[in-house]
Amino acid sequence: MNQREEAKAAKEFAEKWKGRGDEKQDTSNFWTELLEEVFGVEKVAKSDYLHFEKEVKSKNKTTNKKTKKYIDVWIPATKTLIEQKSLGVDLTKTYGDEKLTPFYQAKRYADDLPLSEKPRWIVTCNFAEFRVYDLNQELPEDKPQVIELAKLPKEYHRLKFLVDEKHDRIEREEQISRDAGDIVQRIYDEILPAYKTQDEAELHSLNKLCVRLVFLFYAEDAGLFDKKNQFCNYMRNVPPPIFHRVLLDLFCILNTPEDKRPYEKEFPYVNGGLFSEEIVVPQISEKAVKVIIEDGGAFDWSQISPTIFGAIFESTLNPGTRRERGMHYTSPENIHKVIDPLFLDGYRKKFDEAMKEKNSKWRKKKLFALQDDLARAKFFDPAAGSGNFLTESYISIRHLENDIVRELYNIKENGGFLPFEEKEFNPIKVSINQFYGIEIHDFAVSVAKTAIWIAESQCIKETEDIIRHEINFLPLKTEAHIHEGNALRMEWREILPPSDEVYIMGNPPFVGADKQTTSQREDKENIFRDEKGKAYHSIGKKIDYVACWFFKAADYMQGTRLRAAFVSTNSITQGEQVALIWKPLFEQFEVRINFAHRTFEWESKSKNKAAVYCVIVGFGQGKQTPCILYTDGQGEEVAQINPYLVDAPTVFIKSRTKPLCDVPLMSKGSQPTDGGNLLFNADELEKFLKQEPKAKHWIKKVIGTEEFINNKERYCLWLVNCPPKELRSMPHVMERVKKICELRLQSTSKNTREDAETSWLFQANRQPETDYLVVPKTSSEKRRYIPIAWESAETIATDAVFTVQNASLYLFGVLTSNVHMAWMRATCGRLEMRYRYSNTIVYNNFPFPTPTDEQRAAIEQTAQAILNARALYSKNSLDDLYDVNTMPKELREAHTENDRAVMKCYGLACNTTEAKIVDFLKKRYKALTEKK
Repeated sequence: MNQREEAKAAKEFAEKWKGRGDEKQDTSNFWTELLEEVFGVEKVAKSDYLHFEKEVKSKNKTTNKKTKKYIDVWIPATKTLIEQKSLGVDLTKTYGDEKLTPFYQAKRYADDLPLSEKPRWIVTCNFAEFRVYDLNQELPEDKPQVIELAKLPKEYHRLKFLVDEKHDRIEREEQISRDAGDIVQRIYDEILPAYKTQDEAELHSLNKLCVRLVFLFYAEDAGLFDKKNQFCNYMRNVPPPIFHRVLLDLFCILNTPEDKRPYEKEFPYVNGGLFSEEIVVPQISEKAVKVIIEDGGAFDWSQISPTIFGAIFESTLNPGTRRERGMHYTSPENIHKVIDPLFLDGYRKKFDEAMKEKNSKWRKKKLFALQDDLARAKFFDPAAGSGNFLTESYISIRHLENDIVRELYNIKENGGFLPFEEKEFNPIKVSINQFYGIEIHDFAVSVAKTAIWIAESQCIKETEDIIRHEINFLPLKTEAHIHEGNALRMEWREILPPSDEVYIMGNPPFVGADKQTTSQREDKENIFRDEKGKAYHSIGKKIDYVACWFFKAADYMQGTRLRAAFVSTNSITQGEQVALIWKPLFEQFEVRINFAHRTFEWESKSKNKAAVYCVIVGFGQGKQTPCILYTDGQGEEVAQINPYLVDAPTVFIKSRTKPLCDVPLMSKGSQPTDGGNLLFNADELEKFLKQEPKAKHWIKKVIGTEEFINNKERYCLWLVNCPPKELRSMPHVMERVKKICELRLQSTSKNTREDAETSWLFQANRQPETDYLVVPKTSSEKRRYIPIAWESAETIATDAVFTVQNASLYLFGVLTSNVHMAWMRATCGRLEMRYRYSNTIVYNNFPFPTPTDEQRAAIEQTAQAILNARALYSKNSLDDLYDVNTMPKELREAHTENDRAVMKCYGLACNTTEAKIVDFLKKRYKALTEKK
């Protein structure tokens, strides 16, 4: 069904089910009709698409007993679990003995499903309202999408995740492209040994050869040559000893116009520079010839997706190159997360507006104007790689142009169709000449140009089908302007003068600050300079390599309304990097964020898959409205987007060595730097003490994040104040000390080498002298609260946790409150998606309240109630207690009361949202820092 038909079906469905719905009697009919009638899923009732009353075995963690429970509706194809309630049931209230909301009831079922069936989505529904929870989100229970049945005709698209939109065509294209990559790999592997030195020049020739072969395979299968299998048939009977010479002759023929050739005029002139460069082709083995002719010739190359194939092609021939430089291959789905809000949504909106015009004359005028807009635009990827952003952008723009052509061709005027011969009607105005790029690897440049030529061929075929008129693709008349070089050392204005019609996009290499090469660090020094030309050394040392592209783009766009959007690791929107990167971008370059995708998992489509946690940031000079903030693919119009990717005013949080407020210092735990020689698990300790029983006196319990949260036993040799004589009397201890000494002496750090002189001690001893509060450095993003607790001074804390000496009950109450947790989520760094707490960013900048004596006493009371609730489950780990699904009722209620007490201390209402809490705290932070 098209959009109009779906909207009509949604309206009819909403009217049919208005005001009725019983959980037991109507669930099956309701969901079957929704999927069949609105979303076009065929024969739901007779297929396995919907499962009703799916059995799940649940285990009670307290009693250890198993019980059978039933999921109301389960959609395995899209990993969707539905908890259905009757009409009138409030989906936000708790029910039953366990006092669970419908979401938490469904979440318990979800956690009991096997790993292969873990849902992505939970939907709670009462026939009048759908509440959609994305389990890929952080704290999904706080962020449901609410869709009313009455508004379904306008919002049905928000339920499209219910149906599997991974169409067979897309899956087939992906598989074909992977299979094609495998053939290229075999060709490469068979020819490679024929190159004797395999130096840079020879590998360049081999890569160019593979690119040309792929183009020839595609050309003969896609009908660009006059005859089917023309290339393979031409080469089929050539003897292997002269195969390379005939191939080189053919390249020369393809690079020569037909009227200038002395012979062989059956092959068309290709042009475009694809066959112009002289390359070395060695004598090719019989096996290599067989792979080219039989494997390459038998495969149908016409169906490959140029967007996907470009990346796979490059990955196949250079499997390590791009990963070494921190680059990641990109699926079309993820590319559209960049290009849709950057430009495609705007063009599509203009197309829809034109189509609403009832007067054919005015509709035609608007469509022509839109086609001209498309033809004026310029698209620039300064980290082009294999060209998949440029290729997918070209395909998308040309698809839209073909939609325009289709509508223009069907407009009836004067009793007939718009004729093809009409002078004002040019069916193809969009050209690959509008696409620009920079790429540091010459081979990737060749791949990118070839991929976009293949895309052009496919789009021309689509246009031919619309206008029923043949268009000659060869010789190549256009070429994408993809330049070889280091984008960070090139002047972008010389490649493409900036203008309002330019769109910058891409997926630049990420590379963390501690993993950069000398050359990359030099790139950063050239980028981060002040107005006097002085390098921002303090910035360059701490930020990710990807930030360079943001600065180059910001400088390039000065004085224009052009817009840019880049993929980046989420680190540039978290923690210390935010102020270092975005403060100069906002203040010096006056850019503003127009749209952004908050953190999501970016899965590649390369053969060796790599997944990283990314953000997408679209920006330009000056504020452009509306701003769109995407969370897990769902966009929302907001007033502003700050560099933390939150709808709130911009307040930069800088690293601070001491707390902003009058609270105790938070320190890192002690750092072993021991190569594992001072640390033991329970089994290792038992074996060690059998060898060295005298060491028992010097053994202490040790905790890092893992031990602290999960109650895991770990121990260490704590040899502080151990007399030299006693130390020497323990040979197995001395053996370990010697290993630590050797390890530290090999370090590149001067301080570590100096600490080899005291190798029996932790390198950094920050152990508190009194009982202390522990805050884990890393914690799961799925927890509402980071687990915080006291530890004995006899327990050694490693640098995987933070410690606070002399911490009061009041301080514990504030730190474990939802207010501090909201601040933490907004300002902390991330390890993948896990929270990465920081004393210098999170704790030291936290604007603590100024309580009255009565308020302080109230927080102390609620904080003690949290400890009392934990004591009821003393045999459980903090991980058990703070799992959102197994958190005991008493502990949940104690935290709720503590949250209320802390919020009251700030003057906040109990129902204040997390976003408003963060907004309030940042304003308070700004006031406190200005006062200081």
